[in-house]
Amino acid sequence: MNRAEPYETLRPEGAREAMDVAPGARIKGLPISTLNHEQVLQRIARGIEAGQPGRYISITNTESMYHGLRDELHGRHIREADMSLCDGVGVIVAGWTWGHRITRYNGPVLQLQACEYGQPRGWRHFFYGGKPGVADEMARRLKERFPDLQICGTYCPPFQPLGAAEDAEVVERINASRPDIVWVGLGLVKQERWIQQHLGRVRAPWMVGVGAAFDYHAGTVPWAPPVLRKLGLEWLFRLVLQPRLRARRYWWSFVYVVQASTQGLLTLRFMRRGDGRDEPASHELKEPLP
Repeated sequence: MNRAEPYETLRPEGAREAMDVAPGARIKGLPISTLNHEQVLQRIARGIEAGQPGRYISITNTESMYHGLRDELHGRHIREADMSLCDGVGVIVAGWTWGHRITRYNGPVLQLQACEYGQPRGWRHFFYGGKPGVADEMARRLKERFPDLQICGTYCPPFQPLGAAEDAEVVERINASRPDIVWVGLGLVKQERWIQQHLGRVRAPWMVGVGAAFDYHAGTVPWAPPVLRKLGLEWLFRLVLQPRLRARRYWWSFVYVVQASTQGLLTLRFMRRGDGRDEPASHELKEPLP
């Protein structure tokens, strides 16, 4: 992957000011949207209609929050997102202890609903990421499910980092396809880094990192049954399916939920029905990533 420009210069000037900042809560200084699904899709539509590139959505789960409190760039990715959407029951639990009611809207669901919602509006989708063949298979399946879906391109990056020239070619390819939304499936932290490094270069109104959504929608990794997803037990299904991969990551999530919830309870924040405006926008880094 090519070296990024200084972080402060990546978001095109004025891109965020074109839309009012989405309302939300703050938990330990990190924002989480309080919009419902329809309101999120409407904001995406407004951004696409405006036609100005440089917006992005953070799909924020407890692991992402854990990293966001310890890694400066990841924390800034969450804080500066146009929308930071709740992905996981742990964020809902932590939010409750801080006096907030938060609606879950994870990446795979957002991607499906955006595909459906965007059909009559002519939204153009580009899929970047996944293992070889995954993005193409996902595109094929989504097209079967949503016949009027406009998929303007896919790209599976190689395992090794791209050089500057190769990366520039990929950016040119994405821009030539004129996408409205670039969906990035590189996994947590890596996909957020990619988005930050390509703000101002990828000329799409929206970029969204959706992690495992590529595998779920391509059928290469089983998605938790709907009843488990509705109960907020998708994490348990993943742990049983991929214990080695998930154990360490869920430990980070557990640490975050315990720390955030304890702080919320001890400071009696759960007794307030706040919107997060009393919470400072910045945070101190506690420790480096393990």
